[in-house]
Amino acid sequence: MPSTSNSSRYIRRSLEATLRKAAGQFPAVILTGPRQSGKTTLLQHVFGRRYAYVSLEPPDVRASAAADPRGFLAEHAPPVMFDEIQYAPDLLPYIKEIIDADRNRMGQYLLTGSQNLLMMERVSETLAGRTAVLRLLPLSHREILDLPDAPLAWESPRRGQKSKSVSKARLWEGFLRGGYPELVAHPRRDASLWQAGYVQTYLERDVRTLRQIADLSQFQLFLRALAARNAQLLNFTELARDLGLSVNTVKNWLSILEASYQIMILRPYFVNTGKRLVKTPKVYFTDIGTLCYLTGLQNPKHAAAGPMGGSILETAVLMEIVKTYYHRGMEPPVYFWRTSDGREVDIVLDGPDGLVPIEVKLSATPTPKMAAGILSFQNEFPNRSTKGYVVHPGEVSPPLGPNVQALPFFCL
Repeated sequence: MPSTSNSSRYIRRSLEATLRKAAGQFPAVILTGPRQSGKTTLLQHVFGRRYAYVSLEPPDVRASAAADPRGFLAEHAPPVMFDEIQYAPDLLPYIKEIIDADRNRMGQYLLTGSQNLLMMERVSETLAGRTAVLRLLPLSHREILDLPDAPLAWESPRRGQKSKSVSKARLWEGFLRGGYPELVAHPRRDASLWQAGYVQTYLERDVRTLRQIADLSQFQLFLRALAARNAQLLNFTELARDLGLSVNTVKNWLSILEASYQIMILRPYFVNTGKRLVKTPKVYFTDIGTLCYLTGLQNPKHAAAGPMGGSILETAVLMEIVKTYYHRGMEPPVYFWRTSDGREVDIVLDGPDGLVPIEVKLSATPTPKMAAGILSFQNEFPNRSTKGYVVHPGEVSPPLGPNVQALPFFCL
């Protein structure tokens, strides 16, 4: 299993301020996210000197917690971190009991978990109103560049001037490695070997825990088939037919990937305009490195120039926005827009100032023609649309229309 070395350099996370705030306002904080996204490292960095640390993953610790929950919690009194709480969910009612005895004491328990589905069912039953739930995804591009608190481009006109420019070669090398802290902190580590171990660990632990799937090799084929459809409209029937599965099995397996933070389902933006919009969702992998591994990409030039290039860059843009929102403790209000006559916008952000339409283009030379979808969207929603952006991997930022701007990825 891939593991985080104690000698890894700490990479500042954009969730730090939100995490401190939550611990000061709730008796418990639950930090969720995929395996190896840096949850334990973040908690120990922010709270390590004040909190005891207990991992619930070792079988003997789990057995102790199950045999005598009250005695176990008395031995590990707050303030305490319980790592991988999904291995001992029966502790939650007893944690609730301790919290209710002193509801005014904030930050008693810090809990982590890698499986959203099962854990959140138990949390909603027992700790509702007593805990803040935060998500930590793999590193964003701004975190890798040590700009964890930088605003998004449309939130600050001067955002691009503060950015660190990245060459095209380095940008695509970074995409292939992905955002897991272990690979970012150790640039000489073989990314393909690490990803292979990560996927195998994920299959053997999270997948088996969330659903009783006998044939993991078939599930791995499903993973690769889904990766090949990344950033595309998801046709459940077609995917099921290609793999020899039922549609219900495909939907169930998608729920596993979503619950364990491996994918994100992007829904279409829809308002009752009287026009028929495509309601089929799109699927995106949350880590670009995992996406590249599953599609067999190992060379940056091949990744950039091949058929997955646009999908990879679109995923990078979407996940940069999604991570920024999640790490602020907010749900990301992101969608895509596509009409029955083929007009579309890759990403629509429903922000505080209105709808921000975003197109992603693989060419480093943006042209006004690339803004066609954005202009259609702005005409469709004239009272709600704000300035639109065409994000690309180059370095230029020319205007592409009366209210559309080209935006280099590193300025996002």
